[in-house]
Order: sequence, then structure tokens, then C-alpha cells
Amino acid sequence: MEIDEIWGFIGAKRNRATAAGCYGDVWTFIALDSDTKLIPAFIVGKRDAYHAKAFISDLAGRLQKRVQVSSDSLHAYADAMERGFGTEVDYGQISKTYSFVNLTQNAAGRYSPAEVIKVEKTIVSGMPDVSRISTSHVEKQNHTLRMHCRRLTRLTNAFSKKFENFQAAVALNFAYYNFVKTHGAIRMTPAQAAGVESSAWTVAELVERCGE
Repeated sequence: MEIDEIWGFIGAKRNRATAAGCYGDVWTFIALDSDTKLIPAFIVGKRDAYHAKAFISDLAGRLQKRVQVSSDSLHAYADAMERGFGTEVDYGQISKTYSFVNLTQNAAGRYSPAEVIKVEKTIVSGMPDVSRISTSHVEKQNHTLRMHCRRLTRLTNAFSKKFENFQAAVALNFAYYNFVKTHGAIRMTPAQAAGVESSAWTVAELVERCGE
């Protein structure tokens, strides 16, 4: 299981949010099973200890077996994992150091990803397989989310104005991803691969079930 956070904003970015009376920066915490590609849990909120604990608690409650969990080095995760899983988890963190990016350079340079120059893996609890401590799959899912959910597209004017609208858009995206969309790597939906559903939903079924 890989977990990560993706940034967005509601109403206005952080430096203007207070003056504009807006929510400002918002983070979506995402959990992804790297084998089935299923997203069993997510939460929308601030990148803080409160939301990290709520996210991990929700994730732990959805899993039946002991798992290995990988995350970045967000400080709030260590306590959240202990509270959510106790000792019943193999948990490791991966920390990436990026090269310095000069923001005054040309546009192509500003919007290209920085080069990773150092990767450190740390065992936090249990006995995780160090070779599988990774967030690569969930980071790719972050890219997929930005491509599919217009509210999270960079430099967009389609950002959400209300928290509830943002939360609903993200939830609908993940429902479609889990139950409707055939994943190219596994040739079925993530829900089918995880044994949650025996067949893919149609969009009509998704709309009907979301309205229940």
C-alpha cells in the first residue's frame, strides 16, 4: 500500500485565502494498492496531523490483512500509523532530495520536474521489504488525478469555489477510477482486481449508485 498527498486550492491560494475569506490550500491524501491499483481510502483537508490521523484510521479500518505501507517523510504519518494500525503493519518511508530549481529561468525549466539526486528509505515499524518501500505508483496516480479532474489541473481557472464541491469532484473521480475505468496495466477495473466487484460498472450504474 502506497500513500501520498496532492495539493490543490479552493477559492484562492494560501497567500490570498485569508483576505478573500476562502479555504485556501487543500490536500487530498490518497492510498493506493500497488498490486491491484485500487484506491481504498482518501480524505480531503489540510496537510496536518488531524487529517493524517483521520486518513490512516479510515485506511486501517478498510483492510482485513496485515499490509506493508510506504509513504513520504511527512512527520504526521508516524504517529498516525501507530494510532491507526498499532503494531499490525510493516511501515517504511521514502525521502527524495531534489536538485535546486531556479524559478527565474525560462518557462520550460519552471514547469519541468526537478531531478531527484538522492533517495533514502527508512524502516519505521514492523519488517517491511525495503526493496518495496516506494511511492512511485501513487505519485503516478496523482498525475492521473490532475489529468482527469479539471479542478486540480495546474494553472487552471476551473478551481473549486467551495470545499464541498471539491470533495465531491474528487470522490466521483475515484469512484469512476475504481469501478468503471479499465486499468491498462491489469486489463480490468481495480475493484475487479481486488475482488470487490465481479464486473465493471457502466457510467449509468455509477450515476445511479452515487444517487442512492
